[in-house]
Amino acid sequence: MTDTLSALTTRLRAKDSLDLGLAWGLTALGVTGVIMIYSATRQPLLHAGYNPHYYLERQGLFVVLGIVAMYITSLIDYRRLEIVATPLYVGALLGLAGVFVVGQSALGAQRWYNLGFIQIQPSEFTVLILILAIATFCQRRPEGLTMYDVARLIVMTLVPMLLIFRQPDLGTTIIIVLVVGSMMVIAGVPPRFMTLLAVVGSISVVAGVYLQVLHKYQIDRFISFINQNSNDPRLAALIYEVNNAKVAIGSGGLHGAGFFQGLQTVLGYVPEQRTDFIFTAIGEQLGFVGSVLIVSLLGFVAYRMFVIGRNAKDTMGRLLCIGVFVFFAFSCFENIGMTMGIMPVTGIPLPLLSYGGSSALVFFVAGGLVLSVSRRGAN
Repeated sequence: MTDTLSALTTRLRAKDSLDLGLAWGLTALGVTGVIMIYSATRQPLLHAGYNPHYYLERQGLFVVLGIVAMYITSLIDYRRLEIVATPLYVGALLGLAGVFVVGQSALGAQRWYNLGFIQIQPSEFTVLILILAIATFCQRRPEGLTMYDVARLIVMTLVPMLLIFRQPDLGTTIIIVLVVGSMMVIAGVPPRFMTLLAVVGSISVVAGVYLQVLHKYQIDRFISFINQNSNDPRLAALIYEVNNAKVAIGSGGLHGAGFFQGLQTVLGYVPEQRTDFIFTAIGEQLGFVGSVLIVSLLGFVAYRMFVIGRNAKDTMGRLLCIGVFVFFAFSCFENIGMTMGIMPVTGIPLPLLSYGGSSALVFFVAGGLVLSVSRRGAN
């Protein structure tokens, strides 16, 4: 009887320490994403003679599943996930390799599994699994990381990163570099070694450009970003889509055109508006006020992730939170930045706001991991 009461008390305390701000913030983002995706796609689908609720129904389903997955993940003691870190990492590698055999190709990239009702992009799950694997690796070395340990971490990172780069998926590759780099700093890797890695990485990027390791369209994206007034016909399409994105955001004015309104959105001038460029629909339909509110919500969620990580009681919890924080925060910055012309165009979605079932599930589960840390002592 005493043991039962003790267990119940422990569960109640865990529930009380759940970071409700983060939980409700993630939920609000998911719901907002469903609304904005519907608002951005309803009129174009109607004009094309398709079911106007198609994306609403699909994204709504994935958000509900994601919220359930987030809650279940938050109930699991993150320290118990140590036993599944290695199998998940191996599974992620197999999933990344498998897309080259049975994966679906679209827009010049081969990075999805088509399951009929959903397209799974294993690279998105790989980022989260890599965060878990590195946090587990560092947790097992309480005395600190040796240079041999750092070398193993680099190999652990390079294998999935090269597979993702090969798909090609440059955006996720960049995210992995930033996430792992941040986790290594928090794990105590000496600054001089991190500086050396940064120099080697920079040289590798330059060499990749000159040796034509990067695809031509990837190089064109960076050139069009640096020179947005170029008259080069090769860059015309990239510059055109960014200019239309900026026009859509600017035309929203202070209060926006309203839901289901806005010429850029209704007439489909902005490509991939429900996914990569969802923020243009937000800017045009909700205006400056609505955009600021949504950016503030994104910032609040990122802040809570950072605070929970800062107050985590152990290395694994701290690294999990910091990894998820960088994953979430950089995705937000890059996605919004590219629609405004201050970052190059990549395929990085806006967390929980862009259309995509696998992306929604990944970010909700990532949030669940941080909530698991908050349940066990962080505040």
